[in-house]
Amino acid sequence: MDAAEDTSRRQADGNQARPSREPTHPASTPHAERPQPSGPGTPPPPSRGERYRRQRKKQILRIFTWIAAAVMVVVLVLLGYIGVEYVNLDRGLNRSDAVKDAHGGAVREPTGDVNILLMGLDSRLDLRGKPLPKDIYDAMHTGNSTIGGMNTNVLMLLHLPGGGRPATVIQIPRDDFVDFPGCPRNKCDGKIKESYDVAFQARQEELQKISGISDEEKHRQARDAGRAQSIRTVEAFLGKSVVVDHFIEVTMVAFYEIAQVVQPVTVCLKQDTKDNYSGADFKAGKQQISAEQAMSFVRQRRDALGDTAFSDLDRERRQQAFMASLAHQLKQKDTFVNPSRLDGLIDVAKKNIAVSEGLSPLDLARQAKQLTDGKVTFYTLPVVEFFTDKYGSSANRVDVPRIQATVAELLSAGKNAPATSSTTPTPRPAVSVVNASGVSGAASTLSEALAAAGYPRGGVGNAPAIQVGTFVQHAPGEAGAAAELITVLGPDATPLESTELRPGTLRVTLGTNFRMPPALGGTGSARTTPTAPAPSSATPLPPSTVGTGAKDEDTSATTLTALSGGGIPCVK
Repeated sequence: MDAAEDTSRRQADGNQARPSREPTHPASTPHAERPQPSGPGTPPPPSRGERYRRQRKKQILRIFTWIAAAVMVVVLVLLGYIGVEYVNLDRGLNRSDAVKDAHGGAVREPTGDVNILLMGLDSRLDLRGKPLPKDIYDAMHTGNSTIGGMNTNVLMLLHLPGGGRPATVIQIPRDDFVDFPGCPRNKCDGKIKESYDVAFQARQEELQKISGISDEEKHRQARDAGRAQSIRTVEAFLGKSVVVDHFIEVTMVAFYEIAQVVQPVTVCLKQDTKDNYSGADFKAGKQQISAEQAMSFVRQRRDALGDTAFSDLDRERRQQAFMASLAHQLKQKDTFVNPSRLDGLIDVAKKNIAVSEGLSPLDLARQAKQLTDGKVTFYTLPVVEFFTDKYGSSANRVDVPRIQATVAELLSAGKNAPATSSTTPTPRPAVSVVNASGVSGAASTLSEALAAAGYPRGGVGNAPAIQVGTFVQHAPGEAGAAAELITVLGPDATPLESTELRPGTLRVTLGTNFRMPPALGGTGSARTTPTAPAPSSATPLPPSTVGTGAKDEDTSATTLTALSGGGIPCVK
């Protein structure tokens, strides 16, 4: 999220998200006054004076969606190299129980596979909620601690399969419009990047009413609430095939402290490209870029030389290409055999990175050897279309059933027995239905339809009052079962956690917005002949390979793209 947009959203008290995309007209700084970036292979001069810094400030304020991605790959590659020499990293990392909180206190039994949610925040506060030193703000040209928020502008699921099989990184577009399990702060949906911030704000407001708790502790608890909410939201969105085992959270200041170590980085572009908004100005082919040029490389999402299809998803593929190139380069350089450099990186990790309780750097180094060997594929999830959501913000419309089927397919690749072939499937939960729609017999009708679809019957009853929203309540730790039922009921239903329900049960409360879906015999389709989109929406999407440099690569927003690690990808 751009800094100015985030500030405006906070001034509105979070009630209505501002559009996350940049305006269609240029920024107010005249084009003639914009500093021109250096050539692709030439780092910029060390100093251009105060006027230059003022002109660049507005530009650099918008880099933060990629910073965490760059830092995370450094951290993951670092963990693959440290070995037993640097066990002090394990003792010094900031840890959190957010994964356990997200799962209602439950801990998944080891399966051999590990899922790690990588979260990149645009916060300008440290992990204790304190403003950074003034010289850091001045050096990064990022304003001060009042700018920025707690949005997860980078969300990636890292899947490390057992047996040394290649790793998978699934990048979730930050503007995907999804449901927020539990409706924190009475907000039940929004862009997926916002779920952390909404829960963070809700917990902060609760803690303000409690005395005797330090500001630092309040900030820590609020961040844990945001982390847990992001985990629940991602799991509900990606489906039952995904259970998050660990998380790694990085804030933007880590990049500033690492950038001088990793530059320059070699990247590759398929075509000449230029963008006055981001300052990108690159030629086709391989080239070395400085840390400052990298800011433009990974945040560009439009092209002034004729590529009108350039989008936010292309920017995410730029992030992936940068990560793959960086990982490849770090393996070639002496970064991890230079004691002073390595000590510096470890110090950055201790100060600016949070991880889940139980995540051991040494265990991860053994499990994540695929990353250091380049055996990883980056996938970008597709969208149906770009649209203006009900809060007036630019967002991505997504096909949740198809996303979930696609993710399940990606995570089962290479296994001898996919989860769907199990001879003892998990029994479906019993579903009780409460009628708050005002339509006589609606609860009984839905209960019968769900029974015909394979869901055991629960109770049927009427609510004391009519309500608008339709909710699917579930016991703690069973958000996946609710998400699966919602794929049957349709997008009008919202998941909601309830401590009153027993495990293995769900409760549907019908509101006035509910319409019986065609797949359950609703208006417009016979039960025996569901509409065409229903079966097709649950079909996994085939991936389209990108990063090879070929001109005919399909990088449209509706395409699932796959980019391989292990080298220097060439992207548009």
